[in-house]
Amino acid sequence: MTTDVTDTGLGTIRAGILGGGFMARVHRTAARDAGGELRAVATRSREGSRDAALALGAGRAESDAAGLLTAADIDVVHICTPNATHAELALQALNAGKHVVCEKPLATTAQDAKVLAETAEARGLVAAVPFIYRYHPMVREARARIARGEAGDLLTLDCSYLQDWMLLSSDDDWRVRSESGGASRAFADIGSHLCDLIEFVIGERIHALSARTRRVFSERSGQSVDTEDIVAVLVETESGALGTLLISQMAAGRKNALTLELHGSRQSLRFEQERPEELWIGMREESRLLLRDPATADPDSARLQRVPAGHPMGYQDAFNSFIADVYAAIAGAEPDGLPTFADGYRSAVLTEAVLASAADGGRWVEVTA
Repeated sequence: MTTDVTDTGLGTIRAGILGGGFMARVHRTAARDAGGELRAVATRSREGSRDAALALGAGRAESDAAGLLTAADIDVVHICTPNATHAELALQALNAGKHVVCEKPLATTAQDAKVLAETAEARGLVAAVPFIYRYHPMVREARARIARGEAGDLLTLDCSYLQDWMLLSSDDDWRVRSESGGASRAFADIGSHLCDLIEFVIGERIHALSARTRRVFSERSGQSVDTEDIVAVLVETESGALGTLLISQMAAGRKNALTLELHGSRQSLRFEQERPEELWIGMREESRLLLRDPATADPDSARLQRVPAGHPMGYQDAFNSFIADVYAAIAGAEPDGLPTFADGYRSAVLTEAVLASAADGGRWVEVTA
């Protein structure tokens, strides 16, 4: 497939996608929703690129990543490839003058992630990581209420991210082996989302942590496994709040159960990603279930509400809003809450702190970066 597509108009953002799996489809849908044009796709092989370009409706298939990264008609590169390839591809894209949206983890080491964040800043390029749970409207509602002081002083956190896609010993994936997925799986894959969301909503950072990890199966589908299935973390925030985090990819029946429960001196707030239209507010005298409604929401929440109350929004809507902010930033805007490569670096620092603590029997580790 080599036929190009005529530019759709002055100012149209022209995208290229590296990868052809599920996340590439999500990125494609969001890019089009934001008014972008998918010019090209590349995967690991010429045949794979052709198939992906057809499936995604791209203007053409590039034979390899280099062809896409150096193409003159690409403004932004979406990187949806295995984790171990992210850092090299993102750096090549930045050095080619491209804006970048890179799936997390941004890099498999904090040092590589730091280089990427510094390079993006030095070159003045938009570089974003899809911590898209920031883009659920009720997350923004919780964040606004905490910022206004309605919850009072933060006391404790009870948070988790639970899935079951690795429950059986026959469940296998490239992510389970460090050479393709990186040294951490469960935490880097989904715990990174949880910690990013916690820090985003509460407006402060995790200051110290103590972690334990567990690998349930040493082999999957007859191949050795060297990454963790489960992580339990105790955290202390900058203000002294204490919290528990449980991350598991072996929680039967839980498909994508990211949950934040934050306890303040006046109110508690609970958000569940599988019930994104709701925010539970707990008080000593009563509890309330707040439903999404742009008519009564905080302005930061209302701007992300694409449909009226009573018309459910979900994961793809959040991703669409994220990419809309990325493309707005490319056009010169400064959208609030856009997760950048600096946030990707922060996530890599937390991942290394978790692994260091777990390797030392759960020793408390200060998170300094």
